[in-house]
Amino acid sequence: MEYIARDADIAPVAALIADPTRAAILTALLGGRALAAGELARVAGVSAATASAHLARLLDGGLVDVVRQGRHRYYRLSGHEVAEVLEVLARVSARPPVRSLRQSRQARLLEEARTCYDHLAGRAGVDLLDRLRQGGYYEACDLTLAGERLLAGFGVDVARARASRRRFAPECLDWTERRSHLGGALGAAITEVLLERGWLRRGTIPRAVILTEEGRQGLSALFVSKELTSHSPVT
Repeated sequence: MEYIARDADIAPVAALIADPTRAAILTALLGGRALAAGELARVAGVSAATASAHLARLLDGGLVDVVRQGRHRYYRLSGHEVAEVLEVLARVSARPPVRSLRQSRQARLLEEARTCYDHLAGRAGVDLLDRLRQGGYYEACDLTLAGERLLAGFGVDVARARASRRRFAPECLDWTERRSHLGGALGAAITEVLLERGWLRRGTIPRAVILTEEGRQGLSALFVSKELTSHSPVT
C-alpha cells in the first residue's frame, strides 16, 4: 500500500476527544471558565481518580491547560481552536435523549443562552447577530462604520479585537439554533462587556448564562435608539 502524505496527524487528537469521559470534560470546559478536577469529575460522572487520569492525558495532548492557585489546580481549554473543533463536532453529532425533568431544564437553559468558549451562543447569541445585521452594523463578517461606532460607544474595545491573532468577527453556526451567532475576537469582546455590565450572568450549570432583565431592556434600548437615530429625517 502506498503511503499518502498528510497535512496533519489528526488521529491522536481525535482519539483523545473520542473517549466519552474526556468528551464530557472538554464539553464542560466549553464554558470558558477554569474548573477543578473534582467539578469535572462530577460533570463526567466518574471518580476523582478517573477524572485526574483523563485530565493528565488531555494535558499531554495539548487540549487543556492547568492554572495553579496556591495548592489548587484548575483546568481550562488550551485555546479557542480547541473550542471551535468541539463546536463543529457538536453540530454534526446527535442530540442525547432527555430522560429527566432536570435534563430538560438544563437543555432549555443551554438553548436560551450559553457561552461558546468565550462568546455568546444559543438563542440570545443568534438574536444579537440578527440585530447587528438588521441594523446595518455588520456585513460580510465585519463591522460597518456604524457598527464600529455602536460597539465602541457600548464599551467594546474593537481595536483590540481587530489586533487579536484570531479571526475578527466570523459567523459561527449555532449547534442548537442551526443559525449563526457571532464568534471570534469580536464576539468574545462583546460578551466580556455584557458580563461586566451584569447584562449577562453565569448560570448554575456549566456553560449556561442568563440574559438578565436589565440586559434585555438595555440591548433593546441600545439597538432601538441607534436605529431611530440612523433613520431620523434630516431637517
